[in-house]
Amino acid sequence: MKHTLRFRAYLPDDVESEAWHHIDILRQIRNHAVRDYYNSDYNDRPSDYDQHNKLTAWADRWPTFAEPSRHAAQQAITQIHSDLETLQERRENGYNVGRLQWQGNGEFRSVSYNQPRRWNVDHNTGDDRFVRLRLEKIGWFNIRADRNVPSKDEIDEVILKKESTGEWYVSLVTTVEDTPEKPSLSEVKPEDCVGADLGITNYIHTSKNLSVATLDLSDEYDRYAREQRKLARKEHGSNNWEKQRQQVARAKRKIKRKVEDFQHKLTTWLVKKYDVVAVEDLDVKPMLETSQNAKSKQDAAWSQFIELLEYKGELHGTHVETVEPRGTTKECSVCGVETAKPIWVREHSCPACGHKEDRDLNAAKNILTRGLRQLGLGQSESTPVQTALPTFTPHREAVDAKRVVEAGSPGA
Repeated sequence: MKHTLRFRAYLPDDVESEAWHHIDILRQIRNHAVRDYYNSDYNDRPSDYDQHNKLTAWADRWPTFAEPSRHAAQQAITQIHSDLETLQERRENGYNVGRLQWQGNGEFRSVSYNQPRRWNVDHNTGDDRFVRLRLEKIGWFNIRADRNVPSKDEIDEVILKKESTGEWYVSLVTTVEDTPEKPSLSEVKPEDCVGADLGITNYIHTSKNLSVATLDLSDEYDRYAREQRKLARKEHGSNNWEKQRQQVARAKRKIKRKVEDFQHKLTTWLVKKYDVVAVEDLDVKPMLETSQNAKSKQDAAWSQFIELLEYKGELHGTHVETVEPRGTTKECSVCGVETAKPIWVREHSCPACGHKEDRDLNAAKNILTRGLRQLGLGQSESTPVQTALPTFTPHREAVDAKRVVEAGSPGA
């Protein structure tokens, strides 16, 4: 499987200027390719290969297009067609999607290479903290070696990106071949299976009756708001405005990093502790459009959490199963009877069998039942998997989100 390593990059002034110049030209090539695609006859739209062949003619007409690496230009065009395929898939799934948009100055921020002869890696720098990297037509620069940097031949793709804060980062894509195999389903024990209900009050509530609180980002958002107000008082486009824009970007980056750090540690803990993890397959977009708690749900970044969980499952050899979320809160985890309840009712009480327990715990058990059934480990629809889901669970253990961020796992 593919594994991406991200490193902080330090570019000399001349290399940074050259890199940003090439990226801006790639932005123009990308915009021209998008216009060429949509201006073509609907039944005869060009492929990425067709537009690769057009690069020579475009460079003859606009000599600036010949300045960046031709391979990098081809990669920018290939990304367009990858985005078009994604839009088409979403359109076929019923989403209302538009067309690829024109990207203005500063909106296109990266350059990528996927052929080893386009880069070089020098580990002999005399300083263990840094490794030198060279990219075609850009030059040599340092990257901070806070982990092992792969050799040239071990790298499948290199992506150089300038963040909105002004900092540069390099992503090295490698192939991990020795990932652990997922355990045989016949050997999975009930105690090694868990269901996770995603929420706002508690970020997750598991079928083991462990809840992890949502991150408190109020201080970070207060700072972000202050920096935004300062930006609004600056003259747009001035030097002071640009400096303050970077301050806003840094404040926003801090929020993003705290959420990502929290999610990385939580997902790593789940896939290392359990052999089977079942989670809701939430469609977040309509929830954000219709909910009064849209901001809280956006902060939760559930889609990113699920993607990370699936990725970590492949990396650590864990079965991660996404299930249909509809009805998991209403359905009784013991008898299966559905009972409607408003959001403020925090206890599940079944009128059919009399079973009572925490609302989120009941949902987490139902999620696990559905996940096991999808894997072929469950029983019939009328008989929930009670062997893996005990009807009585002791008082739940609550874990503050700060413990996850600081210690790296809810159990620490």
